[in-house]
Amino acid sequence: MKIIQISTEYITLGQFLKVADVIQTGGEAKWFLQENEIYVNGESENRRGRKLYNQDKIEITGFGIFQVKA
Repeated sequence: MKIIQISTEYITLGQFLKVADVIQTGGEAKWFLQENEIYVNGESENRRGRKLYNQDKIEITGFGIFQVKA
């Protein structure tokens, strides 16, 4: 599991993908979410604006499991 450290209360899923080095630019987020399976705390998610908080667990098929730490 990879830990992604944030310095704010939350981070959006689109921003998270960039910070976690899954995508290179924020503009890729919409396409990436349509083409890949992503689970937030065990539930399927495809909204790039989804807010992720401390201790949320994100699983991206083919990329691994990540956890948000504030």
